Order: sequence, then C-alpha cells, then structure tokens
Amino acid sequence: MNKKKNLILALSVAGILIAAGGGLYWAGMQHGMHAAVPATSGSGAATSGDKVDPATGRKVLYWHDPMVPGQKFDKPGKSPFMDMQLVPVYADEGGDDGKVAISPRVQQNLGIRTAEVKEGSLATALELVGSVAWNERDLYVVQARANGYVERLYVRAPLDRVRKDQALVDIYVPDWVAAQEEYLAARRMSTDLADAARQRMRLAGMTDEQIRQIEKSGKVHPRLTITSPVSGVVAELAVREGMTIMSGAPLYRINGLSTVWVNAEIPEAAAAQVHPGNAVEARTAAWPGMTFQGKVGAILPEINPTTRTLKARIELANPQGRLVPGMFATVSLTPAARKAVLLVPSEAVIQTGTRSVVFVASGEGKFAPVEVEAGSEANGQTEIRSGLSSGQKVVASGQFLVDSEASLKGTIARMGDTGAGNSAKPAAAPTHHGRGRVEKIDPDSITLSHEAIPTLQWGPMTMPFKPPAGGLPRNIAVGNQVTFDIRQTPEGEYQITSITPANRQTGNGDGK
Repeated sequence: MNKKKNLILALSVAGILIAAGGGLYWAGMQHGMHAAVPATSGSGAATSGDKVDPATGRKVLYWHDPMVPGQKFDKPGKSPFMDMQLVPVYADEGGDDGKVAISPRVQQNLGIRTAEVKEGSLATALELVGSVAWNERDLYVVQARANGYVERLYVRAPLDRVRKDQALVDIYVPDWVAAQEEYLAARRMSTDLADAARQRMRLAGMTDEQIRQIEKSGKVHPRLTITSPVSGVVAELAVREGMTIMSGAPLYRINGLSTVWVNAEIPEAAAAQVHPGNAVEARTAAWPGMTFQGKVGAILPEINPTTRTLKARIELANPQGRLVPGMFATVSLTPAARKAVLLVPSEAVIQTGTRSVVFVASGEGKFAPVEVEAGSEANGQTEIRSGLSSGQKVVASGQFLVDSEASLKGTIARMGDTGAGNSAKPAAAPTHHGRGRVEKIDPDSITLSHEAIPTLQWGPMTMPFKPPAGGLPRNIAVGNQVTFDIRQTPEGEYQITSITPANRQTGNGDGK
C-alpha cells in the first residue's frame, strides 16, 4: 500500500515538473521571438515611450539600421535588411528634433563660443586705392586763329605752370595787319564803315580783347600776344619759335589744377554701396597729415576682368596744386546710411556652396542648424536677411566641430528635407562602387556578399539590394563574382544602378 502511494506521489511530482518545464520553454520561446524580430513602424517617427537601455541607463527614442536610416523600430533586435543588430537612438542625442547635444564640459574643451544676434548698420567706411589724374573737364586748348608766324615764346616747356592771362606766344599774322589798317582808315571816314571794318577783324580771327587794344591805341599791332585762358599746367606744347602755323593748329593744351581726379578701384562686391555724390576724403604719402575733400563724380560702367573691380572717378579739391597726376591716394568713402539689419559675426556663418547655415543655441547644451540668407559683410559682421531673429544665440567659435557632429547624426539632411526649399528638386544621391559574389536572386532583390565599401564606411557583409530599374543583365547568375554600383533611394534602401561580371571572358579570336 505504501509502495502504491509512493508511486502515485512520484508520478504527480513528475507531471508538475513536466508542466512547469513546458511553461518555461514556451515563455522562453516567446521572449526569444520578441527579441529576435523587431516591431517596425515603417518610416514613421516610432518612439519607445520610456524604454531605457540597460547597458547605459539612457532613454531610447527608437532603434534603426544605420545603413537604412529611414526605417525606425520600437524594439531592439536584428535588422531585417542585413546581418547586423539595430542601433538605439537616445533622447539626449537630440533624436528627431534636428538638434545636436554637447555637454558643457565638451563645449569648454572645444572652445565653443556663442554670440547674440543684434540689430545694427553696416554703413562703414570703405578704403579704396587710386591714382591722381588730370581733370579732363578742366582742359583748355589754345589754337591759332589765322595763318601766321611764331616770333616769340614766353612759355617754352611742357608741364610749366601758368597763370590766367599770362603771355604764352607772340604771333605775326599778315591778314590781321591788313584788317587793322582798314579799320583805322574806315574809322576816320565814318562810323558805318568802322563797324564793317571791325566785323572784318573779327572774321579774320581776332578776339574782342585784341580789337579793343587796336581801338584804344589807334595804331596797327603787327604782332599779337596770345595769353593763357586759365591758371594751370601746360600739358602739351606744340609750337616753337620761327614756326609757320596754320589756322586751327593747336598751340598749347593747358590743364587746370583747381580740381583733380582720383581713379579708385572698387571691389565688385562693394559696388552697390558706392554712388555718385558720396563724400570722400583722400590722403597721400606726399602730404602726410593732410586730407583732401571731394565727392564721387561717376562710376565707370566697366569691370576689370583681372582684378574684378570697377573704377570710380572721384573729384578732389586741389588747393595750391599739391596733388599732381601719377600720385597714389588712399580714399576713405562713407556710403549712405542704411536701415538697421540683423548682424552676426561672419565666422558664425558656414558657407556650404549652395546655402548658408548657422548653429543656434537652444539651451541645455543643444544646438540646431538653421539655414539663413546672408547679405553684405563688413568689419567682421554679416547681414542676415532671413532665418534668424534678434536676441538668438549663434555659435561663433567651434561651429565646424558642431557641424561635424550634426553631419554624423544627419541633422543637416533632415533640415534640408523640412526647410523652406521643399519645392526644389533634391540632389541625386551619390553612387558607391563595390565588388562581391551573387548569393541569391529573387524577383525583387539580389543578395550579394560584398567586400568593404569605403565610401559608405561599410565592412564586408552579406545583404540584399534592389535590382536595377531595367532588370538584371542576362549574364548575371548565382555564384558570379561581380562589380556593381549602388545608390540610396528616397525610401532609404540601396538599389543597384549597374552590375557586371568581375572577370568577363574574352573571345579566342575566331569570333566565338
């Protein structure tokens, strides 16, 4: 009887143990299945709620495959795309908010410095360099008014200074002698004849001043003295004593020196800031401590293709004729006052080639990239026309380190996806080259075991790819060694753009 009871008790214990073991096995299988197969949310912004990574104690937003960043998963596990584990994205890394989180200690070590966006004006002085030239509007030409002979020169060399009404040359003009004798004879006969004779002297080329001399003296002047019409410098002398001159021949070219031109070079980028009428101050090494006042007379409509500058014609007052052609001058020009604009340090603006980006500090050690429209630049300040508001903080030092961190996390790319330029066609993804072996061919994929792809920072692995849009070539089969090019699609997958056998067999010369 006792043996029977012991047998029943042993069978009962065995049944309980079997049931418990089966339950534990089923629970383990369920846990393993959940751990091995991640629950995907597609390309949506799946989050993990309050899940915490037990290894680090950090809050996890979601898991993803770095090779296919568009797909997000709410549980850890193995990637369905390739042979690797999913990688967590932590909340303190910025996650999907497009921000980069950097601890204060790291900020201090990297020398990250911020500056406030302020309102101000960029109407600062421009420093230009130019050379002094004649004022071509202050040029006078002295000509022979009749045929004659040069008997005496008073100003005998170019670049001699002359005063207004100073004697230049004595000329003997036979036609003028005859006209004078006729006038003096007519004046003794009648007033009407005198008026006619006076008109003949004028037609012969005599000036009113010369005619008055004849009237006043009452005798013939066979030699007439030509005087300077202005004070200045003899720029050109075309006559010598004893020469025969013809009517209309140039004798002297005289430049006034009361004003001179400075032809200054304006950088193309600053051309919009300079306008005719702008006041200027000029200085020269020849007269240290002196400033010469003037204004912009004209902006010449021509750009020097070598220096990429325009030429400004600046008119300067030239007291006592101190400035002479050929001198170098430094010109300080103050553009017209402009309205207040937003300003940031120029070093805060990162030029990518197609757009301008700054990093805005949003507190708690986080920085967000913002695309801006940059304007003029002066004195280390850059005008911001859109993208920022007054009072914001931007990274002014160490921003390239922040930019590197942002690029690693893909925040710049996300900014481009959500920015104002959504209507623009996105740039094509880059193409990457690889070598590998065909492991499997399916209707909608081809599996390759490929070597490392340095441009993607991928190591050797086996993974599926989308076949080319036109289908696989006929000479591609399982087991082939191939070379291929791939490109990432907007959905985050990688598609083969071209694939060829790595060791293509050549013909034997008989056409077979």
